[in-house]
Amino acid sequence: MSVTPHFYFLMLLETRFMKSKFWLPAAATVFALASASSVMADDSYPTHPVRIIVNVAPGGLTDVVTRLVAQRMSETLGKGVTVENRAGGDGLVGIRYVKAAAPDGYTILAAAGTIAIQPSVKLEPGYDLNKDFVGIGPMARSPLLMVESSDLPDKSLPAFVARAKANPNKLSYGSAGVGSTTHLGAALFFKRAGVSLLHVPYKGNGAAMTDVLSGRVATIFDAYGSSVANVKAGKLRVLGVTSTARLPSLPNVPTMAEQGYPDFSYYLYLCLVAPAGTPPAVVQRLSDALHAATASKELMARFTDNGLEPMMMQPAQFSQFLKQDETNMSKLVAELGIEKR
Repeated sequence: MSVTPHFYFLMLLETRFMKSKFWLPAAATVFALASASSVMADDSYPTHPVRIIVNVAPGGLTDVVTRLVAQRMSETLGKGVTVENRAGGDGLVGIRYVKAAAPDGYTILAAAGTIAIQPSVKLEPGYDLNKDFVGIGPMARSPLLMVESSDLPDKSLPAFVARAKANPNKLSYGSAGVGSTTHLGAALFFKRAGVSLLHVPYKGNGAAMTDVLSGRVATIFDAYGSSVANVKAGKLRVLGVTSTARLPSLPNVPTMAEQGYPDFSYYLYLCLVAPAGTPPAVVQRLSDALHAATASKELMARFTDNGLEPMMMQPAQFSQFLKQDETNMSKLVAELGIEKR
């Protein structure tokens, strides 16, 4: 039975998480909830620098956002917060590394929503999200831009879809890898649009962009912050945005919903998690520092400039969010017919 994208992305769109206490976009609400629990935190933590492992290469959206957040978190924690990249294995190298780390709050993981997808697309992911990690909280969420080389003939999303329908399996789309958020977002849209394109997975969206810019790959779904420079330089054309409303920074770019796909919207999120067994008081201390960072006016302005939206939850709420997201992603992967490998 076919189910709308809103079912699969209920935790990212118009869901109970967004309509109730689980979705906390207002900083004031977050701090009101956090203040009651933070008093229980162990005042001795941290006694030395905290290390955030990023499971992708430097320069990508997750890496850039994590470094901005880490700097602000250090101000609240009173100790340095360093960022270390451990890329490889479609993000599994970094995930497994933190899984095996001491659950003391000094080694935590920054990852995108792919952490909830990998168990559905990998035969041996090497971790159980619900058993091996505890949620600290989300850093932000981002819609995706569907972009193509400005040298290609399409002037709009309908024109691209028409060309794809006229040439089944002849056009291609790139992604950050099988089971990545950019892969699932694109695959879901093309299924809804009724077109067949060849999927070309890369080791990250950045690795794919050269082929997209040259036109060798017809399109890619990419985060705003990763594509905006080429868009402004006139090298990339934006065919649509997967958000529920137009981006303030791209007011002339219509959403997918505005262009004939009213039920379609898609977001990726960036988050922090800790190894299972990390003391709740330590997790709460990290959560409070994260909230202070993402609620700062300077960081919120940086996020807005990069097409990001605030996303704040308390640890228990975010752990539940991850559990539900993993369930939803499993259903989506099955619908798209993606086999484990």
